[in-house]
Amino acid sequence: MSKEKTRGSEGTQFLETQIRELVVHNDDFNTFDFVIKTLIEVCEHEPEQAEQCTLVIHYNGKCAVNSGDYHSLEPKYREIINRGITATIE
Repeated sequence: MSKEKTRGSEGTQFLETQIRELVVHNDDFNTFDFVIKTLIEVCEHEPEQAEQCTLVIHYNGKCAVNSGDYHSLEPKYREIINRGITATIE
């Protein structure tokens, strides 16, 4: 959880923003190359980062591939699941 300082007519206020993670899960259907390509296109990973995340997904069953507030992660989540890859926002 992070705090964001804002100024309004009533003075300084603190808003709490919950930082979440976009997690990709392992499956038996998608190839390494397809997952790597997806992470590059959707999450804007560098090729090396996408490859490392894909290996973590394979060996650990899941990997947090992006973090941020829910509203910034939701479009990426939708695109990943539309491509047939299992993902969650945690």
